[in-house]
Amino acid sequence: MARPIWTGTLSFGLLNIPVSLMPGERRTDISFRMLDARDRKPIRFERVNADTGEEVPWKDIVKAFEYDKGSYVVVEKEDIASAAPQTHDAVEVESFVPREEIGLRFYEKPYILLPGKKAEKGYVLLRETLKSTGMAGIARVVIRTREYLCAVLDEGDALVLMMLRYPQELVEPDEYKLPTGKAADYRISPREIAMAKDLIASMAGKWAPDTYHDEFRQRLEAIIRKRIKAKGSTTRIVEEGGEEREGTATNVVDFMALLQQSLESKRRTPAKKKAPARKAAGKAATNARKSSTRATRKTSQR
Repeated sequence: MARPIWTGTLSFGLLNIPVSLMPGERRTDISFRMLDARDRKPIRFERVNADTGEEVPWKDIVKAFEYDKGSYVVVEKEDIASAAPQTHDAVEVESFVPREEIGLRFYEKPYILLPGKKAEKGYVLLRETLKSTGMAGIARVVIRTREYLCAVLDEGDALVLMMLRYPQELVEPDEYKLPTGKAADYRISPREIAMAKDLIASMAGKWAPDTYHDEFRQRLEAIIRKRIKAKGSTTRIVEEGGEEREGTATNVVDFMALLQQSLESKRRTPAKKKAPARKAAGKAATNARKSSTRATRKTSQR
């Protein structure tokens, strides 16, 4: 079982609940080592003095802030410790806000709060109260030497602590050039909106996270296994089931056709029932008949 990252109390008002902060995520990234391509030996990164080129041991390394180009002020460990808050053993809930008011961009990293011994009553009391009110507790917590803003939320039988980003850490969307205005300003017709809504409705379902997997990691693991089996020889891995994607439409006619095709593909059933006639296909057939008629008329006129 994972070790607690932090042990202390979860407090709101006069209620203090002994808790342990446990990891809420599991890293599954594949790590790589850098090798020298000539002899396949590992590369070692060293800490060297920019002027002398000599390696610097950790005991001689200090932290500094560059306040001007090439000008530094050294920050001692005592300076960092004095700036850190004094309360290191409590998640202090300062206020409660409606859960839906916390913007998605504020959420950063999940942790799970475990109740201490004989602290289940207070834990369940807070969990069920948050669940029935739809509220989230906004708190601060100090881990090591940094203070974090966080939200205490209920999820199933657990109290989850979500690390939050401070507002100054977020980039406002309006700093980028975004398409503003109404749909009509971009020649989006009500029919296109209706078709898009129908497509979303046809693809709607319940959130089932267990159905999603890191397919890139699985494919990469398969490639690595093949490399190991081939003892490092260079072999080309052929992508299975690869199909060329159709070019993205840029005009209204193509956009409508893509929406229609998407809707039709979602309406197909395993029983292979007769699919409804496609408007795009019908229109193509009509155009073909008109072209044929015009060609006949030109021939007769000659």
